[in-house]
Amino acid sequence: MEVVGLVCGAAAAVVVLAWGFLWVWDPSEGMKSREQAGLPGAGSRSLLVIAHPDDEAMFFAPTVLGLGRLRHRVSLLCFSAGNYYNQGEIRKKELLQSCGVLGIPPSSVMIIDNRDFPDDPGVQWDTELVANTLLRHVEVNDINLVVTFDAGGVSGHSNHVALHTAVRALHSNGKLPKGCSVLTLQSVNVLRKYLAILDLPWSLSAPQDVLFVLTGEEVARAKRAMSCHRSQLLWFRRLYLLFSRYIRINTLHFL
Repeated sequence: MEVVGLVCGAAAAVVVLAWGFLWVWDPSEGMKSREQAGLPGAGSRSLLVIAHPDDEAMFFAPTVLGLGRLRHRVSLLCFSAGNYYNQGEIRKKELLQSCGVLGIPPSSVMIIDNRDFPDDPGVQWDTELVANTLLRHVEVNDINLVVTFDAGGVSGHSNHVALHTAVRALHSNGKLPKGCSVLTLQSVNVLRKYLAILDLPWSLSAPQDVLFVLTGEEVARAKRAMSCHRSQLLWFRRLYLLFSRYIRINTLHFL
């Protein structure tokens, strides 16, 4: 009982300290420089590369809305229709609705729906094929910034990791066009993942190149975007909306 009491006391202390930090921290101070550090300027063409419909809202909403604040022209490339449960057609429509909420017009959304990239964690996507497909899209659309998953894929999904592997191969081999940068979304441990905004002190102090933090109004917008994915809103994803730091905070690293 004494040990349990100590653990509960320590947890309570962490929460109190975090809330105290948030109470005195002014999000308008210092955030602009953190967001803009190393990023291309206003009018830049940024491409979000995801594996499945709902990745954009579930994981990348702070980045999409943050880039919008910086007046980037954001487009999206989704490598599958999310057809694991034969809901591909429904999920494509949901993705377009979600992107609309996040400020990405339908004309800037490309969904790949073929056998080469099945929505299946048990299938390893061909790295060269992913890389070539992505490179063509980057070149045709004159992209300045590519944003995708890091090696952990946030959730560890093999399709997420495949995107990182392909982008890293392009970057390492010098195949990306001159002036095209790559940002990857940082994966965090499971405790931090579900601290919601209470993770902010750790996000601020941990190594990162770019940090996006949403305002309360923007968080509501991110949740509206995720709510467009009605086919995916099972009970545990509703809990995710309440507790995930990825609905509120994104920390990213340059390759």
